[in-house]
Amino acid sequence: MKSLAYVRSLAAKFFHRSEVAQDMDEELRSHIQHRADDLQRPGISRAEAERRARIEFGGQERIAEECHEALGGNFIETAIQDVRLSIRVLRKSPGFTAAAVLTLALAIGANAVVFSIMNGFILRPLNVPHAESLYGLWRIQDDMSESYPDYIDLRDHNHSFEALAAYNITQAGLDTGENPISSWIEEASGNYFDALGIEPYLGRFFHASDEHGPDSAPYMVLTYAFWHAHFREDRTVLGRVVEVNKHPFTIIGIAPPEFHGTLLFFHPDFFVPLIDQGQIDGNDLNARGSRWIFMTIGHLKAGVSKAEAIADLNSIGAYLKKTYPKDEAQVTFELARPSLYGDYLGRPVREFLTGLMLLSGLILLAACANLGSLFAARAADRSREVALRLALGSSRKRILRGLFTEALLVSLVGGAVGLWGSVFVLQGMSAWQPFPRWPVHLSVNPDAHVYGMALLLALASGFLFGAVPVRQVLATNPYQVVKVGTPGRMGRRITAREVLLVVQIAICAVLVTSSMVAVRGLARSLHNNFGFDPQNTLLVDTDLRMAGYSGDRVPPMQKRMVDALGTIPGVESVGLSDQIPLGDTAPQTNVFTDNTSDLRPSNAAANPVMFKISPEYFHAARTILLSGRNFTSHDDKNSPRVAVVTPPFAKKIFGSVTNAMGGSYKMPDGTRIQVVGIVEDGKYGSLTEDPQPAMFLPVLQWPSTSTYLVVRSGRDPQQLAAAIRTTLRQLDAGLPVFIQTRSKELEFILFGPRMATLALGVLGGMGAMLAVTGIFGMAAYSVSKRLRELGLRVALGAQRKELLQTALGRAVKLLALGSTAGLLLGILATPVLAFIVNQATPHDPLILVGVVLSMALLGLLAAWIPARRALSVDPMRLLREE
Repeated sequence: MKSLAYVRSLAAKFFHRSEVAQDMDEELRSHIQHRADDLQRPGISRAEAERRARIEFGGQERIAEECHEALGGNFIETAIQDVRLSIRVLRKSPGFTAAAVLTLALAIGANAVVFSIMNGFILRPLNVPHAESLYGLWRIQDDMSESYPDYIDLRDHNHSFEALAAYNITQAGLDTGENPISSWIEEASGNYFDALGIEPYLGRFFHASDEHGPDSAPYMVLTYAFWHAHFREDRTVLGRVVEVNKHPFTIIGIAPPEFHGTLLFFHPDFFVPLIDQGQIDGNDLNARGSRWIFMTIGHLKAGVSKAEAIADLNSIGAYLKKTYPKDEAQVTFELARPSLYGDYLGRPVREFLTGLMLLSGLILLAACANLGSLFAARAADRSREVALRLALGSSRKRILRGLFTEALLVSLVGGAVGLWGSVFVLQGMSAWQPFPRWPVHLSVNPDAHVYGMALLLALASGFLFGAVPVRQVLATNPYQVVKVGTPGRMGRRITAREVLLVVQIAICAVLVTSSMVAVRGLARSLHNNFGFDPQNTLLVDTDLRMAGYSGDRVPPMQKRMVDALGTIPGVESVGLSDQIPLGDTAPQTNVFTDNTSDLRPSNAAANPVMFKISPEYFHAARTILLSGRNFTSHDDKNSPRVAVVTPPFAKKIFGSVTNAMGGSYKMPDGTRIQVVGIVEDGKYGSLTEDPQPAMFLPVLQWPSTSTYLVVRSGRDPQQLAAAIRTTLRQLDAGLPVFIQTRSKELEFILFGPRMATLALGVLGGMGAMLAVTGIFGMAAYSVSKRLRELGLRVALGAQRKELLQTALGRAVKLLALGSTAGLLLGILATPVLAFIVNQATPHDPLILVGVVLSMALLGLLAAWIPARRALSVDPMRLLREE
C-alpha cells in the first residue's frame, strides 16, 4: 500500500504540478498563520507575530524543497536541471569539450572495434543448432586432417558423438554454359547437413542414403550468397545440370543465408558429396596414408564429457596404429572448436585479440586518467565558483552531482561518437576481402553485445574520471578560498594521478617502440632472401583437372602452356610448379635414408617440403643452383628418379652437403631417389620459420594437375596478364586461370605481420594522442594550482626559464620517467613481437632515436599551451583578483 501511495503521489506531482505546488504553498501559509495566531494572543501586533512566525518556521523555499523530496520525483527534476546547467557550462568551453569528447571517442571506438572482432571470431557461437556441443577432431601430433578410411573408422566405431561428418576445401572449375569460372567448394560427407542440423532454404540437401560408392552422388547444393550473385536468386535453377571439372552435377538445393560452413572466415560457393572426390580432386578414397580430408566434426552426445570422448577416440587411434602400422604413427586426439580450425588458428587469434583487447583497455584507462587530470585542472580553475556556491548555501552533494553530470555527458557523447566511428570501420572490415584469390570474409558487424559494451564503457568511464575531482571539492574551504584565493603550493609527494600519467606515458612509449620495431621488421622482411625473386614475376594459377585433363593428357598440355607463354613478347622465362614457396599450402612427405627397410612413419628421417617442377622453374624463379645439375626434359617417367634438394635436407639425411651429391634416399612407397643438385635455402611455409628441408622433383616423373606458371618479364603486369589470358584461351577456352603478381601473392603470408604492424601503429598513434592530452592536463593543472605563486615570482623578477621550470618541471620529469620505462618495456617485449613480424629487433639505432625524438616532440606539443599561459601571467591583475 505504501508503494502504491508513493506511485500515486509521484504521478500527481508530474501530471498536476501546478496544483501540487499551490496546495503546498497554501499548507505552508496555514502553518505560518496558525503560529502567528498563537504569538498574537499575549498582545503582540499582527505584523510582528507573522514576522516571528516566519523566522521560527525557517526558509520557506528550503521547506518547500524538502516537501518536494518527500513527495518523490525531485531527483528527476534536479537531474534535468543539472543536465541543462552542464550543457551550458560545456558550451562555454568548446575547446575543452571537444578535446574531452574526442579523447574518449577514440578510446571507446578502439575498444568497440576490438571487442566486435573478438565477438565475431571467438565469443559469438557458430550459426548452427547446438553450437556449444560441436567439436572438431584434432590429431595432437599433427592437425585436423584425416584420410577417408580413417574417417570411416572414426565415424563407425566411436560411441561419443551423435554423428561424425567430414569435409574438404578445394577448387573446382564450374561451367554453367557461359564462361567457366574457378570456384571454391566444400566436399562434404553425405551426413554433413544432417549431423549439423541445417535445413535447406530451397530444395533439399544430399544425404548418406544418396551415396552408393565412389562418384555415385553427382549433386550440388549452392550457398545462398553464390545463388544470389551468380544465379540472381532464380528458383528454377533447382534440377539444372552444370559441369564441375567437366563432370555433370545436378543442383538440388540452396543453403540458408546464414550458413556458409563451419569455418568462420571461409565462404565456399557450393557443396558437393565427398564421395565424388575422384571427379573433383582425383584422390584415392581407399588410400589410408593420404590424409586429404580437411576436418572431421560432430556433436557430442548428451551426457558425454570431453574427457570421455577423447578417451574413446584414443582407443580407436590405438586400434588404427596396431592394425595399420605402415600408415599410422602414434594417434592421439584432442577436441577443438572448428570455427578457427582448432588451435592452429584459434590459439594465435585468441592470444592476439586478447592482447589487443588488453592494450585497448589500457588506452581507455589512460584516456580516463587524462580526462581526470583535465577535470581536476578545470575544477581548480573553478575553485572560486565552487567556494561561492558553498558559501551561498549550496551543498557539496549538489556540486558533486553537477560535476558527475558533466562527466557523464562527456562520456555519453564521446561513447556515441566512438561507436558511430567504429560502426563505419567494422562495416568496411566486413565488406573487405583481403585476398582476391580466396573467399575470405571477416564477419565482424556489431550487434547488441557491442552496443551494450560501448554503453557500459561510456558510463563506467564517466564515473571513473568524474570521481577524480571529488576529493578536491570535498576539501574546499569556501572561506579560505574567498579570503586568500586558491592554494598555490603543490605537495612533493607523488599522487595517484601522477602515477597514472607515468603508466600512460610508458604504455605510449611501449606502443611507439613496438610499432617502430614492427615497421622496421616488416621492411626487412620484404627485402629478405626468400629463395626466389618476387620482382617482375607473374603467377598463373590453375588446375588442369578443372578443364577435364587427367592421366597422360596432363604433361603435354603443361608443356604447351609453358611453350606458348614463352613466345609472348617481353617474357624472359616461364617455369612450372605444382605448388609455390610461401603459397597457400606447403605439401610435405616422409622420407627415409637409403638403408632403411622398415618404412613406417616413425622411422622417417625427415618430413621435407616437396615441390614438383619443370626444368625451367629455377631460372624463372631466380632460385640459385649451388652445385650439381638442373632437371632436363629427359628426366621423365622412363628415367631414374632424381631430385634437387636444399642444404638443410642434405645435412638432415646425409650429414653434409658434400655427401648428398649422388646419394639416394627413399620415399614412403620405397621409391629410391638420387640427389643430382643442391639449391639455395628459402622460406616455404612462413617468414619466421627456421631453415626447413625441402626437395624439388621433376614434374615429368611425378605428374600433377595442379599448375603454377611462373612468368618472368619486365612488361607492365596488367598488359602481360591480358596477353597471357588470350594465349591460354587459344589453347583451351574452358580452362579457368587466376593471374596476379608474385608480390601480390606474398600479401597472404604477410597478412599477419601487416595487420599486427597496422594495429600497433594505430594503437601507438592513439597512445601518442592520449599522452599529449595527459601531459597537457597535468601541466595545465600544475599551472592552474600555482598561478598565484607564479604571479608573485614574476613580481619579484623571476626569469622566463625559472617560471617554466617551476610550472612544468614536474610534468617534464614524469614524461622522462614514463618514456624511459616504456622504451625498456618495448625492447623487452620485442621477442614476443618477433613471432609475428619476422626480423623484428630493437637493436637498431634508428628505432632508439625515433622513440626518443617522438616522445620529446609529444612532450613539447603537450606543454606548449600551459607554457604560454605560465609565461603570460600578469601579477597585478592576478593579485587584484586574489
